[in-house]
Amino acid sequence: MADPESHSPDPEPASKNTNGYRTSTPSPDEAHDLDLELWGEEHGYILDVEVLKAISPHWQDYKLAADGRTVLIPQPSSDVDDPLNWSWGKKHTILLVIAATAFLPDYGSATGAVTLLPQSAIWGIPQDVVNHSQVGNVFMLGAGGIFVVALAAYFGRLPVLVWFTFTAVWTAAGCAAAGTFNAFMAFRILNGFFSTVAQGGGVMFVKDLFFLHERARKINVWASFVILSPYFGPLIAAFIISTQKWQIAFAVYTVMTALCLILQIVFGEETFYNRKLPEAERPRRTPGVAGNVSRLIGIEQWRSRKQRSTFAQAAVRPLRVIAKPVVFLSTIYYLLTFAWVVGINTTLSIFITAPPYNFGPRSIGFFYFTPVVAALLGEAIGHWLHDAIANALTHRSQEKKLEPEYRLMVMSISTPFMVVGLILLGFALERGWHYMLAALGWGLYVFGIMLSTVAITAYLLDCYPEGSGEVAAWLNFARTTGGFIISYFQVEWARAMGTERSFGIQAAICLAAYLLVVVCLQLFGKRLRDRAGPLRFKTD
Repeated sequence: MADPESHSPDPEPASKNTNGYRTSTPSPDEAHDLDLELWGEEHGYILDVEVLKAISPHWQDYKLAADGRTVLIPQPSSDVDDPLNWSWGKKHTILLVIAATAFLPDYGSATGAVTLLPQSAIWGIPQDVVNHSQVGNVFMLGAGGIFVVALAAYFGRLPVLVWFTFTAVWTAAGCAAAGTFNAFMAFRILNGFFSTVAQGGGVMFVKDLFFLHERARKINVWASFVILSPYFGPLIAAFIISTQKWQIAFAVYTVMTALCLILQIVFGEETFYNRKLPEAERPRRTPGVAGNVSRLIGIEQWRSRKQRSTFAQAAVRPLRVIAKPVVFLSTIYYLLTFAWVVGINTTLSIFITAPPYNFGPRSIGFFYFTPVVAALLGEAIGHWLHDAIANALTHRSQEKKLEPEYRLMVMSISTPFMVVGLILLGFALERGWHYMLAALGWGLYVFGIMLSTVAITAYLLDCYPEGSGEVAAWLNFARTTGGFIISYFQVEWARAMGTERSFGIQAAICLAAYLLVVVCLQLFGKRLRDRAGPLRFKTD
């Protein structure tokens, strides 16, 4: 296709900046007649320049991706401080630091699923009682995320990330050094609240750094760390406690948390950028080491706090987001489907250490390779699947616009994997089938949940991009709340009813949740969004 700018009657010279997207040089008095992000929320996102031509008489003034066809949403400014203008390397380094930090909370939480075995023996407490520390930790992983996004809207992204991670380091060390169950439980609960910072608030950084057409792939990267983490915790801890005391497993977790803090200090940057302010009024970043330190600890953000949400506005943002019907329904869906991830992960060691499997710590560690492989396959396939389906539906639509509901079509693929996986796992555990069949069922379920996680997150981010942190925090709250609830009765439920029936009911709930999404969101989601209206926060 010819360069779109060549159609201009008086074309400006086109060039590419360091990120590879095409730019033009409109005259200073020209202004875009559309805010493409706000327009997209209400009318569907215009990603094809040919569609933009029919909407805007000033289409040639908009910046495009390097392919010369994809419209950039949001439109980057000419400011070097704009995160959208940062280099590919800087953006992806920050993404990987956030993803690595998001790996920590579920890793540390699930480590306790294995260490409860020696802790029970040492402290003379039943395993179900020791598991209460695990349950408290899981609940705080969700609650902490709500506080993270509210505080970040007032104090800035980076200082909240750094201070929460700093607190997570010493509370993790407290878990490793605890001599009594009560002390261990207290540190576990505190660690859950603070370690969740990049898990509950990670999507804020994705939204800040990447254009709309890139976000599903970047969420896929971040989500793969989140989904993998609860399986690496028991895997590594199982090998550690087979030869070492249980404290070493939490010492390793402490070191990992400290390394992430160091990466934040070295590579972290404040990604918030207020596009709603005129460029002349935007605060300038202090250059050099002094500026980096000032942003890390929050001094620079504090000075510009009046240009962001007030504290009251920041505190109420999560409540305004969950009041949107599509957000509320999405959190219900995620609670009903992801709860079994946490429930299985926190209690599976109890099932497979009993007859007929009689697994020891090392065997448990090997068993956890299954969900790791499944999640990696989900990441690899999802890297292209989500955009492929959304793009195909966009091109098939009459108006050629990307509607957020197109993201949900992936669930038609992921749901059968989840349902079949849970049923197979339940049958294998109750009937004593070969452990490889149990592993296969577990893997199928994890593969499906990986695809669904990216789909529902990308959907809500497209619905309410200005509430990027809040929608992700509520999804995080939903999955951890589901896990918190199910962990209390997963084992007793299975013992009373049998895993065949209990896991079958879980599979039926996943299917019912899928039908909820199809009926309420795919068919009526746009209507619900139109009636509820946009968020219109003071800042994104």
